[in-house]
Amino acid sequence: MSELVCGCCGRWRVSVELIRGRYVYRLVHRYPHRFGGGKDVLGEVGSVAELEELLRRRTPVRLADLREAA
Repeated sequence: MSELVCGCCGRWRVSVELIRGRYVYRLVHRYPHRFGGGKDVLGEVGSVAELEELLRRRTPVRLADLREAA
């Protein structure tokens, strides 16, 4: 599984998974430990265009702000 993280704070993450021969992009918001940790799955989409639209609607970051997780 590959993962992309926003460059600003690292709380917005997009994982890329191969499920039944199809790539799925899952958008997740992670909470800092001081707020109890945890994560919210904000959506799953099947294409980069749909991912860009999901990011635009649900987050303050854009596709260009995402970097590969270390």
